[in-house]
Amino acid sequence: MDKKLSTKNYVLLASLLFGLFFGAGNLIFPALMGQMAGEHTAAATLGFVITGVGLPLLGIIAISLSRSEGLYDLGCKVSRPYSLFFTCLLYLTIGPFFAIPRTATVPYTVGVVPALHKDSPVVLGIFSLCFFAVVLWFALRPSNILDNVGKYINPIFLVFLAVLLVMCFVNPMGSISSAKPTGEYVTHPFFRGFVEGYNTMDALASLAFGIIIINSVRNLGVKEPKNIAKSTAFAGVGCAVLMAVIYFALVFAGAQSRGIFKVQPDGGTLLNKIADHYMGGLGATFLAITITLACLKTAIGLVTACAETFGKMFPNKLSYKAWATLFTAVSFLFANFGLVKIIAYSIPVLMFLYPLTIAIILVSVIGGLFKYNPTVYRWTIGFTMIPAIFDGLKSLPAETVAALHLDGALKKIAEILPLSDIGMDWVVPSLIGFVVGLLLYLVKKDKGTATA
Repeated sequence: MDKKLSTKNYVLLASLLFGLFFGAGNLIFPALMGQMAGEHTAAATLGFVITGVGLPLLGIIAISLSRSEGLYDLGCKVSRPYSLFFTCLLYLTIGPFFAIPRTATVPYTVGVVPALHKDSPVVLGIFSLCFFAVVLWFALRPSNILDNVGKYINPIFLVFLAVLLVMCFVNPMGSISSAKPTGEYVTHPFFRGFVEGYNTMDALASLAFGIIIINSVRNLGVKEPKNIAKSTAFAGVGCAVLMAVIYFALVFAGAQSRGIFKVQPDGGTLLNKIADHYMGGLGATFLAITITLACLKTAIGLVTACAETFGKMFPNKLSYKAWATLFTAVSFLFANFGLVKIIAYSIPVLMFLYPLTIAIILVSVIGGLFKYNPTVYRWTIGFTMIPAIFDGLKSLPAETVAALHLDGALKKIAEILPLSDIGMDWVVPSLIGFVVGLLLYLVKKDKGTATA
């Protein structure tokens, strides 16, 4: 019989979940979204929370319910070649291409740029070189010091952030109702917020790191998949509530900052300005230091996870140390493009990956209804792939689209795909693929040829 978890166990699991998910992107994007959403903050926040909180929780539940031993195993329910492609691209996205470089550029933007009063490529290069040298040193030498840093730095940072956000509520910089929304937040704030939640990359991370929390639940004496999912869900509620509260506060702070500041180029710059407004230079400096340490720990964890994963997927190719060195070097290279460019370059990849991620999560959550039959997975992912490719291409920089002569084709496809104007064009094709796959499964089942 499975062991019944105590309240303390659930708190520990919730803390683990929070530590896995909450990073640099979880700070910078909600604050900047608040600035841009203005008086439409409530609707935008609701959409953001769905992709930034709800989907990651469902991703972990999907891994446990489907009895998968990780992302590659889950992807194999579609096919092994697809799983290899999807797993590699996802890990590279939350790893050396975007997420790891962002861990260096966020503290640089928050701390170094304001101190110098300018953005210097040379200084960015020196800062990122030192940052990733420390990352590689720890990644190659696992040590308990990382756990100790996490135990102290994360709570200190959260306390500091809480004090800062309370100040925003007690002494607001301006009225949210008077802040005019910009861009798509004018007409589609909920759906714009939904898509903005992609930038946290947490739904992707839930598939990559879901097995960590599942193994933690197993180690506590819970063995049955349904009970693992239930325990994970209960623990996830606490984590989800905390993250949602922080998101709401950050969005609120960003929105009311429009009373003093114009819309900033990135959330890191905005957070520094808010900290400096309420606490002066000392507050901004402390914010920069704690964010740097928190991002350092996140970067070390991501380098380690990516190196271990690629070592398992491609045995006898490179050693763990070689993978870790390679990923650190690539991260250093990408970090020197700067935070704004990293975010811009990541958008097309995220717009491609997220429809596929959402589809496989939702299908896996209800997969018990059709015994996780590959037919349903293949048709759903196959139909989702078409709008996912379209979303990725249309999110490329305008000059790239023009150079590839894709303007005309993308406009025609946008006219065909429903909901393309709000970034949800994958929904209808995914549903069609799921229904077709389910019907084929039921037909095979009736004929007695359905596979488990």
